[in-house]
Amino acid sequence: MSERTATLDVEQAELALVEHYGRLVRLAYCVLADGPRRAPAAHAVTCGALPRRCTSTAALPRPQAADEDPVYVWLRLRVLRAALARPRGPWPPRSHPRGGDAPARAAYALRHLERMAEPDIRQLLRAARVRDPDAALAGAVKAADSSGGPGAPPPAPGPGGEPCPLCGGGDGVRHALDTVRRRRRRRRSGAAALAALVCCGLLGVPGDTWGPDAAARPPLVRGSDAEHALDPGALVRARAGSWRRASRTDFGAWPARGALTRDESLLRRALVTWARPRADVRVRAAPGTPKGPPPGPPQLLYAGRLAGTAVVLLYDGLRVARYTEPLDPDDDSSAAEAAEEGVSLELARTAGAGTAESGALVVTRHGGEVRYLTAPWITRAARVDLLDPADESGRTLARGADGVTGPVPLPVTLPRHCESWPGLALRGSPGAARRLELYTDLGELAPARLTDGAERGPATGAAARRRLARTACHLPAVLDQGVRAVNSWQFARQRLPDGDGEAAWVCTRAATWRGAGSRVMTQFQPPAGGPGRPGAVTSRLEDSRVCGPQARAVLTGLLWRSTEGRWYVLAAGDEDVTRLRARGEGLSGGPAEAVGNTLAARAGREASVRLSATRRDGTVPAAPPAPVGPPG
Repeated sequence: MSERTATLDVEQAELALVEHYGRLVRLAYCVLADGPRRAPAAHAVTCGALPRRCTSTAALPRPQAADEDPVYVWLRLRVLRAALARPRGPWPPRSHPRGGDAPARAAYALRHLERMAEPDIRQLLRAARVRDPDAALAGAVKAADSSGGPGAPPPAPGPGGEPCPLCGGGDGVRHALDTVRRRRRRRRSGAAALAALVCCGLLGVPGDTWGPDAAARPPLVRGSDAEHALDPGALVRARAGSWRRASRTDFGAWPARGALTRDESLLRRALVTWARPRADVRVRAAPGTPKGPPPGPPQLLYAGRLAGTAVVLLYDGLRVARYTEPLDPDDDSSAAEAAEEGVSLELARTAGAGTAESGALVVTRHGGEVRYLTAPWITRAARVDLLDPADESGRTLARGADGVTGPVPLPVTLPRHCESWPGLALRGSPGAARRLELYTDLGELAPARLTDGAERGPATGAAARRRLARTACHLPAVLDQGVRAVNSWQFARQRLPDGDGEAAWVCTRAATWRGAGSRVMTQFQPPAGGPGRPGAVTSRLEDSRVCGPQARAVLTGLLWRSTEGRWYVLAAGDEDVTRLRARGEGLSGGPAEAVGNTLAARAGREASVRLSATRRDGTVPAAPPAPVGPPG
């Protein structure tokens, strides 16, 4: 989380709780007094640290280490405060050294579990409202000495190998995930109840449109078009093989597939839910996607059973809608778990999709995996690791007769855990999309297409795959943003000082289906490190034309340290840049200038520099979108 962020989002805190649950609950357990309810109390204290609403980042304590998650630091403080506010008691006889009160236990835990230095412990204890941090530290040191000297190990585990039953392994993470799920369900229920109250006030007398089956009744505004759109018999169904003769091979050429395409009851529920979703239906729309009903009978793409749910995919020319409902548990063993999620409707904009962008749709996301429904012209589907440029052909995905693939792992959402990034490789038949295309799941119904270069061709060549391997771990920044395609473009190469090889300067643009809201970042990709190591982000822009087909001017830079330990200002512009200049504080030889589109100048590690450039036509572009600084 950037220091410039104005608020801490509730979902950021929930993600941090799940990731660090073991550390937080151990800390709470060590501070709490002994007793039969100690482990549940530690769980309650830990989960109770979650905020109920967005919080200003001004309340966040500063991390002690550069790589420490600031959200975790904030949660740790809240856990400490709550645990210290519990009734006091003696140190447990087996889990801790004898003697000491709650503040001393807290100091002991911070010293041995969190590995914090004494000044940092004092600061944190003061923030946790401990009156005498020095006395608490003295008690912790005394307890450590009585347990084996100043370097005593952390508190010894109990008989089960953990200090508390909830602290480690999958059980602890499941406890945290259950808490997060319950909170999100309560938030949804509250919003639904508020919406229902508002509707009550607007409608006045319910009349004949009120009741549990209201969504299945005729529309409030009666008319042939509205009623026709709710008729399963009026659904548009493309004929099998019609894509071979169609002038456009897109979603409109997909035939209806799946085992439930003739289940009129299911199809009617899907259509009615799209037209008028009940308050208990989870509705999600990608950014910029209208939520209203289809203008007429939509096209049926799929209806079948998957992962304990019945799934229906519909297309109205502008949007794809995915309707899901849990199956009867007697008919499907995994339906019991799906029943907890209930009925859902997801809408995503797909207007203007071409052949390549109509290659697949997400059918289900379940258990950390995603399954795709592939276009009828796809001859081979494979799973590839985008962080491995050598993984060209990938592992072939089995597909059913209905075109649904086997499961593909969902990409990670935390960059520091980015060890692989699953992608989808699709090859089409002659006459459709004959070339290989790459995609990845970025949270939308249509997977994002991955392209490379000024011409935005498929990112399947050797050089393109190397650039993509250094870029994929930055993709969490554009999750759930309605991304249509991600294009990377190498705009410069630079010979590095001190014989450190050659670096690439890359501009990556995530374009959306709605046109607005694009995300752009520039990267410095040095040769050191494996191909999967992310490049350094030098600037970010939102809702900009930079790096697009109509605005290719780029200028960026960063402070860089060579293997010899010397610091440099490095800068690069696009190929139309003929001269670069760097001015500011910290440059060793004063203002620097270079002919061409790259520059390297000696500087101090605290240099503050602005860049300017001259282009072939003699114009001088504006200053870069971000000041030159250390790599991001």
